[in-house]
Amino acid sequence: MTWIEAVVHARTLATPDIAVLDLARVDGTEFPSYTAGSHVDVHLGSGLVRQYSLCGPPGPGPYRLAVLNVANSRGGSRAMHALALGDRVRISVPRNHFPLVDARSHVLIAGGIGIAPLLAMLTHLEQTGTDYVLHYSTRTRSRAAFLDDLTANPRVRFHFDDEDPQLLLDVTRDLGDPRPDTAVYVCGPDGFMDYVVGKAEGLGWPRTALHTERFGTDLTAATASGEAGFTVRLASTGAEYLVADDQSVLDVLLDNGVDAPYSCQQGICGECVVRVLAGDPDHRDDVLTDAEHADGLFTTCSSRSHTPVLEVDL
Repeated sequence: MTWIEAVVHARTLATPDIAVLDLARVDGTEFPSYTAGSHVDVHLGSGLVRQYSLCGPPGPGPYRLAVLNVANSRGGSRAMHALALGDRVRISVPRNHFPLVDARSHVLIAGGIGIAPLLAMLTHLEQTGTDYVLHYSTRTRSRAAFLDDLTANPRVRFHFDDEDPQLLLDVTRDLGDPRPDTAVYVCGPDGFMDYVVGKAEGLGWPRTALHTERFGTDLTAATASGEAGFTVRLASTGAEYLVADDQSVLDVLLDNGVDAPYSCQQGICGECVVRVLAGDPDHRDDVLTDAEHADGLFTTCSSRSHTPVLEVDL
């Protein structure tokens, strides 16, 4: 991967827990242009790479990131919040697995820090005069990032858990029945997204109209649910390795010296994708489409197996 040297040239707090970092190129040139919904990989040293959505106006930059300080962070958010003015980081060229699609109308639904990619979408939709509405849910008003910027926008609906219960997000009311040529975008914590998508599907919205982006996969969920391990087999050599209930396929491959591609290790970047040749994969990524899953593509960092043996094209 080609890395771009960047420097923190502005830093503010959108909430007590969300830092907004503006990055510029160290050499003073412009960043590559990007589209709404894009993210960048941020290399934080010692092999620590994390993905963050670009939340500024789409274009060549500067690049703006909004980062939540997560209590059970694996190191990424702590390292990002420790960055100060003038500090340098390496970032990737933007990639977009969560793009706006061609539709007459757009419904954006954000939970907490999930506002980041949707904010860039909102900016693009405003600039192009496209119909949209944004529903933004947080636990409290004080935890809503970019509140001052969004309050004056008549197309934004706020839903705060500790305020008027009648104004809580109600998918049946706020999204409603399926409408032709309307696309829905959902981003936020897993529980929030599962709730919104589940309700939407219950209303009859087709999965093709529902576009999502998650922050990653928690492997502790597998351990908590008592899932069994399985064996991953390499087609090139026939070597087999046991994947325990608290390990990913990627972890096991790297531990055994296999030259496997990867970047985010969270199921959201697509760098670790390989093809399954035998077995029934349990897909847990948020980057591949249903058609790509059906075609045998598989993320080694987050997905697992329904069968005792899974053979991959490595």
